[in-house]
Parts: sequence; structure tokens; C-alpha cells
Amino acid sequence: MSTPQPPTQAAPAWQAVPGSPYPTYTSPIPVIRTHLGHALASEWTKIRSVRSTMWTLGVFVLLVIGIGLAAGALVANSSDDLGDETPLSLGFFGLLLGTMCIITLGVLTTASEYGTGMIRTTMTACPSRGRVMAAKAIVFFAVAFGVTLVASSFVAFVQVGMVTEARDPSGAEWLKGTVGVSLYIALLGLLSLVVGSIVRHSAGAITIMIGIVLAPLVIALFMFSPSLEDLRQALFEYSIPNQLSVFYSQSLTDTGPSGWDPLWIVLGVTAAAFVGAYALLERRDV
Repeated sequence: MSTPQPPTQAAPAWQAVPGSPYPTYTSPIPVIRTHLGHALASEWTKIRSVRSTMWTLGVFVLLVIGIGLAAGALVANSSDDLGDETPLSLGFFGLLLGTMCIITLGVLTTASEYGTGMIRTTMTACPSRGRVMAAKAIVFFAVAFGVTLVASSFVAFVQVGMVTEARDPSGAEWLKGTVGVSLYIALLGLLSLVVGSIVRHSAGAITIMIGIVLAPLVIALFMFSPSLEDLRQALFEYSIPNQLSVFYSQSLTDTGPSGWDPLWIVLGVTAAAFVGAYALLERRDV
């Protein structure tokens, strides 16, 4: 009995082109026109498969939840009240430290590929540099916003339940203390991603972002000269920690940002930096 043979794939055909003395080769591999969805799938695979994502987001969640619940427990067991503030304001401390994790992840999302040389493979697979940058930004923003929203909302609900003697937050305060602050931190991480694309060096970009976050406040604290009072006030009011705290208070100062102003500020800065990074990406070699 003869053994049945497996079906064989037809070999690529050589076809003659009218008017040409040479035949042409027709590849059996289908050619698919790529689009943004393919780039998004690629970037999602990258960001969820590297250890740095799990470590940075894990530390971020631990800081936000751990410090937030510790602050809530201290206030709940003390004799002092929060005055006019709501329990949501206790989540500020964990989010302020956790911001460093989001900044680090944002930088690594772009700068690490330049450090390892994998950016060449990425650009070979997707020659459209703008599409690659847009895909990185969309995937990172979605991840950073989602994780921050879940962590901040969990802490907020627990803190309101723990500190029973404080006044209940209004709907607008809930929106700012969860969705608003999550958008702000995600945009700050997106700014870090753009800085990483510009600098192309992880340590350098992280140092720059930490300086942006902390330097204005630190400099303002050591400006003792009366002639520098206006500059000192401006540095304090527009520092990242102060802008972050605005999401838990109506207004900290008479002239500084209030309401949703910090969100529009970081959105404008990030958009301007994104345009600059895109221009450099199109002009420089990978």
C-alpha cells in the first residue's frame, strides 16, 4: 500500500510580461497594507511584555494605595479633623510619589529602544515614523490613565469610608479627584515619553523630567530675597506638586491655577513638545 503524500504548495510562478524579454516573479506571500491598528498592536505587545512595565506600574500602585490608606488611617485615628477639605485630598501624597513611576515608564517606552538599537527594527517594520510615535503615545496614555484611575478611585472610596467625620465630597470633587488627576498624571507621563524621544537616553530624560517636577518648587523654597518674591510666587504656583494639589482644592492661591487649569497647562506643554519631537524624528537618523 502506498503512503499518501501531503499536498504540496504550488511554487511561485514566473510570468512573462508583454513587451519584456524577462519573466517576472510573483510572490506567494500576500502583501497587506499596514495601518495604525498594526502599530498599536505592536506597541501594546511591547509595553505588556517587558519587565519594566510590570515593575514600574506595580510600584506605582503600591505607593498610591499604601500611602493613601496610611494617610487615611492616621487621620481617622486622630482627634484632628480635615476642616473644609474632603478625604479625597489624602490621596495626594501617594500620587505625588507615584508620579515618578509614570514618568520613568514614559521615558523607557521610547528611550529604551534607542539604547538597545531596537528602534531600527521598529522603523523597518513600520517606516512611517509619525505612526510609530502616535501608536506609542496612544498605548502608553491608555495604560497610564487606566492604572491611575483604578488606583486613585480605589483609594478615594476607601478614604471616604475611613474618615467618616469629614464632609462628603461633591460630584465635581469626585470627578476632579479621580478622572481629572488621572488625566493629569497620564499627560505628565506622555510628556516624559516625548522627552525620551527627543533626548534618546533613558537616564538623561528621567533626570530632565525629575527636574521639571521638583526643581521649580525647590528653587522657590530658597528664594529669600524680597526682590525675587514675584518669581518665587510664580515658581511655587506653577510647580507640578502645586498643580497636582489643585485637583483636591478649589484654589490654593489668589493668582495661581485653579479648577481644571493644570490639565490645560500640561496638555498645551505636551502638545508643543510632541510637535517638536515629531519634527526631530523626521529629520534625524534612527
